[in-house]
Amino acid sequence: MSSTEEPGHSASTVPGQLSRSDVIHVANLARLALNEEEVDMFTAQLRTVLAHAADVAALDLSHLPPMAHPLPVENVLRPDEAQPCLDRAEVLAAAPAVEDDRFRVPRIGSEPA
Repeated sequence: MSSTEEPGHSASTVPGQLSRSDVIHVANLARLALNEEEVDMFTAQLRTVLAHAADVAALDLSHLPPMAHPLPVENVLRPDEAQPCLDRAEVLAAAPAVEDDRFRVPRIGSEPA
């Protein structure tokens, strides 16, 4: 904290205006050590972001329904119909290891056999 900042955190006096002390307070909460140059840089950048967010918040969107996704989302699924499956012997013949008429796989966490 610089000598020009007051101890503790006080909210900005102008609504919607981010102060250096706000940036320092948030940096302290995040346990970030910022030098004076970084505080000034982040203050300017965050003011720009918050100004853009205020512009978006000021838009009249009352004519639009609430939505979770900007495009219509539709599941594209085929009908669940029984299909002939592969021949078991043919599939097991292509497996690297077979045991008791099943795929043989190594135990989890064990060395390769």
